[in-house]
Amino acid sequence: MIESIITDLAEKGWCVAPGFLSSGLVHKLAQEAEQLYQDGALHPAAIGKAEQRQILSTLRGDSIFWLDEERATPAQAEFFAQMDELRLAVNRELQLGLFELEVHFARYPAGAGYEKHLDVFQKDSRRTLTIICYLNESWQPEQGGQLRMELEDGGSTDIQPEGGTLVCFLSHRFPHEVMPATRTRQSITGWFKRR
Repeated sequence: MIESIITDLAEKGWCVAPGFLSSGLVHKLAQEAEQLYQDGALHPAAIGKAEQRQILSTLRGDSIFWLDEERATPAQAEFFAQMDELRLAVNRELQLGLFELEVHFARYPAGAGYEKHLDVFQKDSRRTLTIICYLNESWQPEQGGQLRMELEDGGSTDIQPEGGTLVCFLSHRFPHEVMPATRTRQSITGWFKRR
């Protein structure tokens, strides 16, 4: 599967890999994310950085919990191991110089979305490859919640947030938005960064 991910990244700058995470791992991670929510550990996500940082729920409606590889649960450690395998392969084949992974659980309640944006800050271009791993079991297309990506040919594509699917794309190239859904929508979302 990693070979096809690298091929897609090389040819078009983005890819969708259904079944990247096993259903068992998706189930464990989804349970952990829900428990953290129940425990009050998730906090409203902000936009911007440093002095521009602000919480605007009309633009971005998710709550997040940052993951730390040093304090990872067994399920999170399995996720980090798969991400490191991906990072090493991408660096070997595409020479992106990916060094560090910064990820969080993201939870969108029903009706919440995230307006169109790019994943790089104006004065910090270290974010290189965006990754999203969906944790939504038995997702149905009519429930909404798609990731809408603007493509470089002027078109767009909608990606279903089905559990186990990995989406990755070059962070500086693809404006994207999260469409509202009729049920809670969960993922692990983040960025491989260069030094």
